Amino acid sequence: MALLSKDQIAAADDRKWEDVPVPEWGGTVRLLGMSGTERNAYQSSLVVLGPDGKPSRMNMADQLAKLVAKCLVGEDFERLFTDKEVKALGAKNGAVLERLGQVAQRLSGLRKEDVEDAEGKSEPTPSDDSSSD
Repeated sequence: MALLSKDQIAAADDRKWEDVPVPEWGGTVRLLGMSGTERNAYQSSLVVLGPDGKPSRMNMADQLAKLVAKCLVGEDFERLFTDKEVKALGAKNGAVLERLGQVAQRLSGLRKEDVEDAEGKSEPTPSDDSSSD
């Protein structure tokens, strides 16, 4: 397989999305996996730094709503809720947010198994460089 150029990487449509029925809200919503920048911002929003600049505790307030808000998009793939509107989304049914949060985690590579895969802790896959006879 040929190596990709910078332009090819930039042009690749690599973000996954999924339409999810939400009968409690009377319809379907679209969730788009976070970009790397969005994912870092989300993860950073969950960490509270101490006076020494080191992480001192986790900020779990509205963490599900934060996650869903970053992934919930319209037909145009633009976010429906801004970071400032997370509280309004957090006021919705917790079971619905949990369900949507699980999809958002999967699409954004935030599940435990996704992290383990990225760290190489999952089962190794054979490589084309194999030197076996």
